[in-house]
Amino acid sequence: MTLAVAAQSLTWTFVDGDWHEGNVALVGPRSHVMWLGSSVFDGARWFEGVAPDLDLHAKRVNQSAVALGLKPTMTPEEIVALTWDGLKKFDGRTAVYIRPMYWAEHGGYMGVPADPASTRFCLCLYESPMIAPSGFSISVSPFRRPTIETMPTNAKAGCLYPNNGRAIMEAKMRGFDNALVLDMLGNVAETGSSNIFLVKDGHVFTPAANGTFLSGITRARTIVLLEGSGIRTTEKTLSVRDFLEADEIFSTGNHSKVVPVIRIEDRELQPGPVAGKARELYWEWAHSGSAA
Repeated sequence: MTLAVAAQSLTWTFVDGDWHEGNVALVGPRSHVMWLGSSVFDGARWFEGVAPDLDLHAKRVNQSAVALGLKPTMTPEEIVALTWDGLKKFDGRTAVYIRPMYWAEHGGYMGVPADPASTRFCLCLYESPMIAPSGFSISVSPFRRPTIETMPTNAKAGCLYPNNGRAIMEAKMRGFDNALVLDMLGNVAETGSSNIFLVKDGHVFTPAANGTFLSGITRARTIVLLEGSGIRTTEKTLSVRDFLEADEIFSTGNHSKVVPVIRIEDRELQPGPVAGKARELYWEWAHSGSAA
C-alpha cells in the first residue's frame, strides 16, 4: 500500500526512474533520514521561462551530499536535464521551486553514521510563488548560527533548518516577518532564510563567509552583478549596529532572489535605489540567455 499526504501545490517528484504527481511517500520509520536527519537538498528556481544558475545548484547538492557522508548517485548534468523534463509538466503561470535531494536509508551501528551505499535521490518540483519585492521586516534573533565544529554547516543539510525555523517563528511571534541571525561571536550572519546586505553611502556590504552560514549562489551572483555595474561591494564582519545605521538593507536568496528590508527592529526603511538596482541587474542577467 502506498501512503501519501496531499501536496500543498501542484507537485511532481522524480524518484526511482519515474515521475510521480503529488507528495509521494518515500521514507519509513526505520529510514535513517526519518529519525537521524541525514538529508541534503538544494533549491533552484524556475520563473518567467528561466532557471538561473541551475547548473550551480545541481553541483552544490552533490557537494552537500559528500560533506554529510552520503554518496551522490546523479551527475549535475543529469539533474539539470531531469529538471527541464519535469518543468514541462507545469503550465508556466506560477514560479516553480526546484529541489534535488539526497538522503540515507540505512545507518551504521546504532544508526550512526549514515551508510553512504544506501543513499537515495529524488527531484521535487512544485509551484511556489515568489514573494513580492515590496519588502519585509526583521528583528535580531536570540538564536545563533552554529559553527562547523558543531554542525555540518558546509552542507545544505536538512538538520540545519529547524534552527532557522525557530528563529523565524520567534520573530513572527513579535510581529516581524523574519529574523536577523548572528554567528556564535555575535556578528551578523544572515536572515533566517536568506543572505543579507546593507548599503552605506552608496557602498554595499555583506557578511564575510565564515563557515557559519550558507554563502548562497544568488548572493555570489548579486555581488558579481553589482561590481560589474560599478557599485562597490565588500564582504566583511558586520555588527547589528552596522545594520541599524544602514541607508538600505536587502536580502538575496533562491526563493525570491533580491528583496528589500523595510523595517529592522523599530526603524522603518524604504526600498532603496541600490536594492532596486540589484534586483534589476539580476532580472536582466537571468533573462539574458547566460543564466541557464
